[in-house]
Parts: sequence; structure tokens; C-alpha cells
Amino acid sequence: MASEIRTCAVIPVYNHGAAVGAVAAHVRANGLHCFLVDDGSSADCAAVLDALAQAPDVTLVRLALNQGKGGAMMAGLRAAAAAGWSHALQIDADGQHDAGDIPKFLAAAADRPDAVICGVPIYDESVPMGRLIGRYATHVWVWINSLSLEIRDSMCGFRVYPLAPVVRLFDEARLGRRMDFDPEVLVRLHWRGLRIVSIPTRVTYPQDGLSHFRLGLDNWLISKMHARLAVGMLLRSPLLLWRKVAR
Repeated sequence: MASEIRTCAVIPVYNHGAAVGAVAAHVRANGLHCFLVDDGSSADCAAVLDALAQAPDVTLVRLALNQGKGGAMMAGLRAAAAAGWSHALQIDADGQHDAGDIPKFLAAAADRPDAVICGVPIYDESVPMGRLIGRYATHVWVWINSLSLEIRDSMCGFRVYPLAPVVRLFDEARLGRRMDFDPEVLVRLHWRGLRIVSIPTRVTYPQDGLSHFRLGLDNWLISKMHARLAVGMLLRSPLLLWRKVAR
């Protein structure tokens, strides 16, 4: 099955110029072509990305205006699929994900190329308690909206996607374009029958302290997303329940 896999990496970037170079270096050291998505960054960060894009194994996708994490990921995943890659590793630009676990994610994707490989964070003391509580509230709603516990963590942005079904989803459904993207895409892929394989991985919060999570707006968008998914779950509940029995 491994011979069928052609995996690249997609890194959404918004003003993490100080950290993205190290993340890209780790990705490239694992033999992955790197798609950097400049999500309307400042001139300083854009210059860093321009320099990184001089390498032959780096492609820069530039968005003129900030689209949010979801918008950046959709642009990057579409670009990767159009370039012929079958799978894409998503990893954040701020260095919070343990790049040393990339081989584990790639091995899991090679073993299960039809599945989404999704990180389950192992936190250290750097995680803010408020953010941790908020994440678990989202997880509960995801379990309800998927009628399953298969999605163990819906917010971790360290994962591997099979590109064909993901891009098809983008063409057929309207997804959230900001911090609501990560949980919504997993629920909708689960609805479509994709399996979710969980990989424990260490997560630390960014050293530069730069977070793009906007407490008011992003919580509102996530709440709206859960409401939309709840309606979708009710419509799909007979199929979802039948699938649970069949599996």
C-alpha cells in the first residue's frame, strides 16, 4: 500500500515568520515537499516565506487577504492535489507540534491510505487551562454530531489527509474558514465514511506567544458550526447508526 502514497506537507502561515523556518526544515528533512500557504501575512513574514520558497522542494501559495486557518488549508490542500500529491500532512507553523512524530504519521498513512490520521495531543504545563476546557467542550459536541467516539481529538492541526475525498468535500460542501475548520472537516469526512486513526503526540504552546484564536469571534463561529452539524447529524442519523452496527 505504501507505494500508492505520495505525501507532501501543507503549512498554513499567518505572521509566524520566526518559527516557520524550523517547522519547514523538519518537514523537508522527512523527505516531504512543503506547501507554505501565506495567509495574508505581514511584509516581514512574507519575506521569510519568499526566502524559503527558493528551495526546490518548497511551493509558496500566497493569499492576498487573510482567509483564516480553514481558508488557508483549503487553498493549500487544493494546490497539493492539483500538483499530483495523493496525501498531505497538515502541521502548524508556530512549532507547537512535535515534528519528531512526523514519521509515525507517515507510517500510519501508508498503512491506512484511505483514512485520516489525526493527532491526539499530550499536553505539557504550557497549555492554558481555559483553552483546554474549551477544547473538551468542542470534543463532546463532535462526538454527538458524529454519533461516534472515533474522533478522539477534533482540534489538533497535526494530521494527514487523503486528498481526493477531502477536495471532493470542499467542492460539495461549504466549510468554516477559520478555527472552525479543523473539527468540521473531520465530522464531515466521518459522515462520508472515512475512518479516523488517532496518533498520540506531544503539543506545546508557541514560544512566541502568538495565537490567532480570537476568543469572541472564533467561539461564535465554532458554536454556529456545531449547530449546523447537529442538524446534519439528525438528517444522517439512520445511516450513521446503521454504520456503527455494521462495523
